[in-house]
Amino acid sequence: MNDTPQGRCFEDYAVGDVHTHPLGRTITETDNIWFTNLTLNTNPIHFDAHYASQTEFKRPLVNSCFTLALVTGLSVMDIQHAFANLGWDEVRLPAPVFHGDTIYAESEVLETRESRSRPDVGIVKVRTRGYNQDGTVVITFTRTVMLYKRAHLPKRPRPVPKP
Repeated sequence: MNDTPQGRCFEDYAVGDVHTHPLGRTITETDNIWFTNLTLNTNPIHFDAHYASQTEFKRPLVNSCFTLALVTGLSVMDIQHAFANLGWDEVRLPAPVFHGDTIYAESEVLETRESRSRPDVGIVKVRTRGYNQDGTVVITFTRTVMLYKRAHLPKRPRPVPKP
């Protein structure tokens, strides 16, 4: 069994590093409607095409909370050893997102520090930008996460295949 940790731990983050997250995700109409219904968001601009056609956007907008969740998720591959999210701040939505847009993301490390209360983790603050297929920034936010230190990273159990 391979016990080598995969991905970055607290010690692997340095202020100024920019992590371009490798995956993009195309948003479908179903994604938007399901998320909107799951969160009981009754604003018709997200699910009523006729209503939305009468707005300046002329079509439904993707729920902004979905955009926040998606861009956070796109960062997980690079910030995968998070012990806990401590907060999102300064969320800005400078451009609309529509069905069919493909969203990409990158995060810049703003701060790193040892945890004051937990010796097994550190605190990292990043600024994340999500942008569409044209490069238009559609969301920015700062996020603070608690990350495991390498020596305290939980093992990921994986069985060995039987012959």
